Amino acid sequence: MNPFKPIFISLSPNTEKDDIWLALKLIFQPWKWKRGKKIEELESQFREYLGVKYAISFNSGRAGLIAILEAMEIKPGDEVLLQGFTCNSAVNPILNQGAKPVFVDIDSALNLNPEDLKKKIVPKSKAVMIQHTFGWPAQIEEILKIAKDSDLYLIEDCAHALGAKYQGKFCGTFGDAAFFSFGRDKIISSVFGGMVVTNNEKIGERIKEFRDKLDYPSNFWIFQQLLHPILINYLILPAYGLANNLGRIFLGLFQKLSILSKAVYKKEKRGEIPKYFPKRLPNSLATLALNQFRKLERFNEHRRQIASFYEKELKNTGFNLPLAKNQGDRVPTFMRYPILVNFETDEILKQARKKKIYLDDG
Repeated sequence: MNPFKPIFISLSPNTEKDDIWLALKLIFQPWKWKRGKKIEELESQFREYLGVKYAISFNSGRAGLIAILEAMEIKPGDEVLLQGFTCNSAVNPILNQGAKPVFVDIDSALNLNPEDLKKKIVPKSKAVMIQHTFGWPAQIEEILKIAKDSDLYLIEDCAHALGAKYQGKFCGTFGDAAFFSFGRDKIISSVFGGMVVTNNEKIGERIKEFRDKLDYPSNFWIFQQLLHPILINYLILPAYGLANNLGRIFLGLFQKLSILSKAVYKKEKRGEIPKYFPKRLPNSLATLALNQFRKLERFNEHRRQIASFYEKELKNTGFNLPLAKNQGDRVPTFMRYPILVNFETDEILKQARKKKIYLDDG
């Protein structure tokens, strides 16, 4: 293994040389940062790829979720059901509406459990959000039926699942609306970015109207995102290759000096929405996302091959492999390959770091 190229799941693992050079080129083209043709081109390619009527871009997946909740008129006192095994980016937009997130247990594949969902539905329930965890399609048929029978909106969280299919149909096309993320550690990455899709004309028009009233992010914020793939790949990751602490020091320093932005800030961990969400997707980040979108099938096929390798090599090792099962009608993306252990994980992380494999956030 090249000691100067560690494997890192959270620091732009998809980024390739052409992405880095594209970001560098854009830094010196500030007139292309906010407005441009690439936004509509990305939305058009999403509509064509997924076969949907509406694809509306935002500067993050969580910004897209805010727009969905607004379009569905989720109000204070309403309840939105979602699985407990999720991240604050899925919860905070619900809190932002004054609504109540109601957590549902997960099934053996780490997705929402339909049986527990039934128990949590009450008259105040307005919507259910299903997450295709790590790119493994959830029990869509069962959940869709429950939502219809209970007159609930169905939102698909596809942050992990761009390109995943269930019964030959893309995840993100089953519910009333879905959102995707182009975050730094997602299926494709433009550092920040997101897309909302829907076939519902009423919801689609409301989301579009909501988006069109938003501002673009500041030039400084855009500059931070364009710097990210360059500094991560040419300075921070090589520093991790030399010494664990050196890479961590560089990353922390750049973030403290606001040269690079964080994926999640402290206020988000307290349930607050940062001031730079929701915003429109700027043209420069749409350009990065488009470049990655063209590689989507190759990326996902590579992930599936790695998942098969993990399944083969980790079989009979004592690890619980929740996604090592018959895929049936599912075509997963395997954004991550989870393993469950019943003992202390620190030693696993330590041994992986010795091999320059970082299974955490560094």
